[in-house]
Amino acid sequence: MVTKVHMEALSPTMEEGQLVQWLKSEGDEISSGDILAEIETDKATMELVARGDGMLRKIFLDAGGVSVVGAVIAVIAAADEDISDIEGSSDGNGTQQALPEESSTGTEPVAPEEPQAATTPEITA
Repeated sequence: MVTKVHMEALSPTMEEGQLVQWLKSEGDEISSGDILAEIETDKATMELVARGDGMLRKIFLDAGGVSVVGAVIAVIAAADEDISDIEGSSDGNGTQQALPEESSTGTEPVAPEEPQAATTPEITA
């Protein structure tokens, strides 16, 4: 069975985490409950625990990388399982694991125009 390893919310206010270091490598056999990595949250450095058994087949987020909570950062699966559809998910097609870099296009966003106050026509009698 394929198990996607997600960046977990390790604190109530966590929105993203930085992967400090992987404690397992691609190709290592993993059991549920094994400590996979150390994640730095907005409050502390915590351990990321495996939720499935198998082989650590693919790591999408390198040490030092930052990821939003919920993003897939690795895959655990049997050696003979097809994970090609998951491997393709890190190519920026909407399921990018690391936070996208801010683009520098050199243009500033334009603020919408303020609506003009309605004027009441002057009535003369």
